[in-house]
Amino acid sequence: MSDDRYGSDVLANFRQQRGPAPVPALVVEKGLVLEETGTGFVGAIISYANGLIELEDRKGAVRTFSLGAGFLVDGKAVTLVKPTPGAAPVLRSASGSVAVTDHTARVALPSRIFVEGRHDAELVEKVWGHDLRVEGVVVEYLGGIDDLEASLAEFGPGPGRKAGVLVDHLVAGSKESRIADAVGVGRYREHVLVVGHPYIDVWQAVKPQRLGLAAWPVIPRGTEWKHGICAALGWPHESQADIARAWQRILGRVESYADLEPALLGRVEQLIDFVTA
Repeated sequence: MSDDRYGSDVLANFRQQRGPAPVPALVVEKGLVLEETGTGFVGAIISYANGLIELEDRKGAVRTFSLGAGFLVDGKAVTLVKPTPGAAPVLRSASGSVAVTDHTARVALPSRIFVEGRHDAELVEKVWGHDLRVEGVVVEYLGGIDDLEASLAEFGPGPGRKAGVLVDHLVAGSKESRIADAVGVGRYREHVLVVGHPYIDVWQAVKPQRLGLAAWPVIPRGTEWKHGICAALGWPHESQADIARAWQRILGRVESYADLEPALLGRVEQLIDFVTA
């Protein structure tokens, strides 16, 4: 007798290999970020109708595609399908995150996010307000960052008490960059994160197309920027009340993250992650 460890039929328990795993269906919804595999185009859904969707990328470019296969979400293949009549849509906040509807009020964290001015704070609140309340994060405005180190000393960053700071016009060689660099090597460096966008003012972080503009006007040096913008657009600009009304006009055109420039979006998300880690 021989010891046949394989048995008489080596294929007795062989099961035929299955075909490719089915691609899951995903209901189309506004705000969903997709990659179209044929072109590599990545964008958020801004509209869908008659079997077509419009995707807008971070630069404001819009492309139209048909529902169906050929899309990735977080690197995984999906087949887009239209919503079932009567099905409850997925609720999303203005920042694009899934809206939390069953949370209770949370006590504010000791950590804070600081922004330069009132307009910055109002814009962050309009787009990220829901997320911040869910996380228990308070946003405060400083009235400028010339005295940032003194403001941080008053706040007292430390373990479990982080400070995230959003700075306007944070570009190489600017006054703002020198202040940020000093904080980055100062005594609070482990508990403070200073990030910024390249725009002269947070107004510019609103996509100009939302105001019917191809680009924000270029204002000559020596002209107060907000007054110059209002003048270039033909808006009243003689008083601070005029400037306040101009900002409300701009803010009124913002409905979600899709109305803002990527250079601001990424920085605010970075700060939220930092203070809630």
